[in-house]
Amino acid sequence: MSMRIPARGSRRSRGPAAVLAAVLATGALAALGLSAPTAQASPGQRAQQSYVAMGDSYSAGSGILPLDPAASLLCARSTANYPHVLAARTSLALTDVTCGGAETKDFTESQYPGGAPQADALGAGTGLVTMTIGGNDNSTFIDAILACGSAGIATLGFGHPCRSLYGSTFVDQVDTGTYQAVKSALAAVRAKAPNARVAILGYPWIVPATAVPGCFAQLPIAAGDVPYLRDLQTHLNAAVQRAAAETGATYVDVSGVSDGHDACRPIGTRWIEPVLFGTNFVPVHPNALGESRLADRTAAVLGLN
Repeated sequence: MSMRIPARGSRRSRGPAAVLAAVLATGALAALGLSAPTAQASPGQRAQQSYVAMGDSYSAGSGILPLDPAASLLCARSTANYPHVLAARTSLALTDVTCGGAETKDFTESQYPGGAPQADALGAGTGLVTMTIGGNDNSTFIDAILACGSAGIATLGFGHPCRSLYGSTFVDQVDTGTYQAVKSALAAVRAKAPNARVAILGYPWIVPATAVPGCFAQLPIAAGDVPYLRDLQTHLNAAVQRAAAETGATYVDVSGVSDGHDACRPIGTRWIEPVLFGTNFVPVHPNALGESRLADRTAAVLGLN
């Protein structure tokens, strides 16, 4: 995914964003999850059940080592991602096609040269599908992070420059385009895997509800724009939840369990790494603890504990 800072009504890059864009150049945002029936399977049944993990970098665990040798380096997929953790705990037979930077269109189209569409992994024998998807569509969320980071640097963290510049631009994109795209992607999954439980996760909180003292050095967002970005993520998760409800998928809500584990928290508490001074090689993404907790939540919602 290309990194760019949108000006109001355009996608032009702006000077103060250059440093932040360079830091984030390898990153991509996104995370959502779907599910279906919650009947609990026995260990023997699980061992026979085909589990396909789909989705973007939040499902791939992009930025966490070790990398999955079965995946393209372009995906930056980790063997510590929540699908691997969930499969190991439940004896499900995992096929992991998650890939960093994936958009909803990559379920039915090739994401990179030589790469198969993710939905090609599905079939009538698929018993479980999980995913996060939608956050990369139209680059809406990464554009917002970059735009607000640029604005925050320019004002040294004071005020709400991003909200003043962009208003409802990002929210409008999510409420219209992202919702329909996720709904169509879920319908495509259902058509390819008619017998599967389909689960789509919401994205864990990236920023706190209000500014945390000292966080600006790691996450350069102006204090007044922290709630602005939080509201954008609320809309993103709501769009995913609505799409899940309308396609018979199970929505795995992680908003409650991830509250207080955002990128402004210390190591050992945070599930999301900040822009600067983080532990992952891809910033603003879940760390290994976060992926493990996403597996916990998914297992609980699907009755796989």
